[in-house]
Amino acid sequence: MMDKHPFFQLSATPQLIILPYENRVLMANDEACLLLGLSLSEIRQTAVTYFFSADVPELIAFTEKVLAQHKGYAEFMLKLKNEDIQVGIHARSVVMGDIAHLLLSLNKIAEQKQRDDFKEIQNYYHSGIGYWNYISHIFQDFERENKLLLDAAGDGIYGVDKSGSTTFLNPAAERILGYKASELAGKNMHKMVHHSNADGTHFRDEDCPIFEAFRDGTVHKIEDDVFWTKSGKPIDVEYTSTPIKDKGTVIGAVVIFRDVTQKKSDHKKLLEALNEVETLKNKLEQEKAYLQEEIKSDFNHHNIIGKSAAIQHVIRQVSLVAPTDSTVLITGESGTGKELIARAIHEMSLRSKHPLIRVNCSAIPADLFESEFFGHVKGAFTGASSDRLGRFELADGGTLFLDEVGEIPLNLQGKLLRVLQEQQFDRVGESKTRHTDVRIISATNRDLKQLVNQGLFREDLYFRLNVFPIESIPLRKRKEDIPILTQFFLQKFSLRTKKHELKIPISELKNLQAYHWPGNIRELENVIERQVILTQGDTLRFSHLIASPESHFVEAKNAEPHAILTKAQLVKKEYENIISALKACNGKVSGADGAAELLAIKTTTLYSRIKKYGIDCRQFKTANDA
Repeated sequence: MMDKHPFFQLSATPQLIILPYENRVLMANDEACLLLGLSLSEIRQTAVTYFFSADVPELIAFTEKVLAQHKGYAEFMLKLKNEDIQVGIHARSVVMGDIAHLLLSLNKIAEQKQRDDFKEIQNYYHSGIGYWNYISHIFQDFERENKLLLDAAGDGIYGVDKSGSTTFLNPAAERILGYKASELAGKNMHKMVHHSNADGTHFRDEDCPIFEAFRDGTVHKIEDDVFWTKSGKPIDVEYTSTPIKDKGTVIGAVVIFRDVTQKKSDHKKLLEALNEVETLKNKLEQEKAYLQEEIKSDFNHHNIIGKSAAIQHVIRQVSLVAPTDSTVLITGESGTGKELIARAIHEMSLRSKHPLIRVNCSAIPADLFESEFFGHVKGAFTGASSDRLGRFELADGGTLFLDEVGEIPLNLQGKLLRVLQEQQFDRVGESKTRHTDVRIISATNRDLKQLVNQGLFREDLYFRLNVFPIESIPLRKRKEDIPILTQFFLQKFSLRTKKHELKIPISELKNLQAYHWPGNIRELENVIERQVILTQGDTLRFSHLIASPESHFVEAKNAEPHAILTKAQLVKKEYENIISALKACNGKVSGADGAAELLAIKTTTLYSRIKKYGIDCRQFKTANDA
């Protein structure tokens, strides 16, 4: 194999062996790996056309020509990691094992030109022409041979000899600097265009990076400097100074520069814009902090907002029980903020750095109860494709909030009681007993004591949960908090809708306080959000609320407020309320204009009631459609 031939690997020329019909590299020598900046394995994994992506059609035609004529030469753009370079390729076809291979030898065009130039320099030198005349010829030849490039280049280009005298100037440099080439020829370029710093102070020759290139023989790239035009105006420039050498001795430099005045101006404007954005951001954050500070006043305790005696009593209870690990049972109607109370207890507890995990007990199917609470291992049951953590593991070290705990089926309550008492459990499908450290806070809108009496809730679980009871007060019993709550929700939705000028007259606040609020704080929040969206002016009105269908519905439901109803009457009343709501909503339960919204209760709670009473919602839709 050619790739094993010592001359292939030791060649100073980058070489590739390719399989043209498979579009892949079979072998690359060390010089080729160095040129491409890739390892041999990386090169082999890369299509040949990737390296010549700029000239693929020409490469295909060249390949066919070499396969037919056995050898050839062409020039292509070669794609490297960070740049594209022009290379000359000498190619030869080789057949090995009935398979056609191509041997490619790559030469950088620029390096080849340098070698040619060097040969020409030697010819000049050995022809007996004087040294300084020879240097002049170098620059003259450089200008002549690159005339098309110099004329077409958009960047300014000029040459200087080792004394700093100008040897040539391209048209772009004339345009940028305002000088004709004849005006600068033979003159010290530094003294003409580089004599001063941006602030006007003198720029010494010995500090000039262009002159520094004469001393150290390396390329100097400067991104922030100024040149001075013929009119005396400074321009921002970035430039590269490349030394020109003769047999290792620097004889001058070629400087390529670019006017970046507009670029720096745009950059300055961008910085100013970013600073302005940062200023506005800080202002908005301050305004947000101010609003939050206003909300978090004496009437806002961990988002429990209010100044009424009833809510202050709740806050005192929260403050007393939060530092302990006691189990808390929060009772109250839907929409009164039971979850807020639970979060306030958690945030004020020693467990606040750990998670508060909420479980909606009414939404968990009976057959998934154990998996949801205790987790399962892979293969424990059909569909258990991987291990899954239960809520008790997720809440370890923190708080587990059992919302709507009264909805847990009786046959599953014992399993919950065990883990509450022993603080240990088993994942479904696993015999290993795991320990957990969680605090339990539960909430319900049902009378658990009554459920115990009815045999629907375990008494031992009830006592385990009801260590420290807190009642979440309905809004109709704390109407003095309605103005504060209203202002809180108004600020919230004004920011969200970008309606910052909205206000609520005192008369409208009285309308809000006169309403029954069967949906409690959740209903108040929804009413404020709806009015913020609907209001066209700057004043919110709520007079329609008293005459709304919901109001009449509530009034009918609350008729004869002094009548004492039996358990059977209460059940019948609840059933009739649900039926009336479903009829009014055409059988729709959730979402806007649904029965849950009309009754101002959670959708999950209503579904639970519907299931409890065996109500078929479809009959109402059918009846209405008929």
